[in-house]
Amino acid sequence: MYLIAGLGNPGRFYLRTRHNVGFMLVDRIAKEVGKKFKRLGVHSLTCRVERARQSVILAKPQAYMNLSGPAVRELLDHCPVELSQLLIVYDDLALPLGAIRIRASGSSGGHKGMRSVIEALGTHDVPRLRIGILQGEIPTDYSEFVLHNFMKEESEILEEVFDRAIEAIDTFLSNGLQRAMSLYN
Repeated sequence: MYLIAGLGNPGRFYLRTRHNVGFMLVDRIAKEVGKKFKRLGVHSLTCRVERARQSVILAKPQAYMNLSGPAVRELLDHCPVELSQLLIVYDDLALPLGAIRIRASGSSGGHKGMRSVIEALGTHDVPRLRIGILQGEIPTDYSEFVLHNFMKEESEILEEVFDRAIEAIDTFLSNGLQRAMSLYN
């Protein structure tokens, strides 16, 4: 079994914001197979799907982005998966819109949601899929930028990015993280 946790902020206000690409990606995977999310524990919505011949739990932690770690910890307490079978999906302001990066471990890179996950799990060895959200110049106010909705032309690019990200996830599930990194980074 695998666990794919998309990070984001709960609530309608944040639905299409740049900070919610993790939620958007797991929502798309669930929608493709007609699954709906249900509450698991106190802090997450989950659904179970089959992908690449693997049983996968998709999750959306229902804590605000910067407090995602305890919700991911609770998910791991409920779902019997090793850290190597966990994949955290989140936005990355350091990557241009259209880019994805997969890593087996590392620092948070300044992303407060990923920092919370690393702190809650007590390790940097957390597989992650980062989705670039930057188009144009680096904003002076990061907080404001990540909480704005994507513009129409950005949303079109994002759909193509999600296609590639789902292919990368399927490769991770069927052939492992190293193979996914070599094909999609």
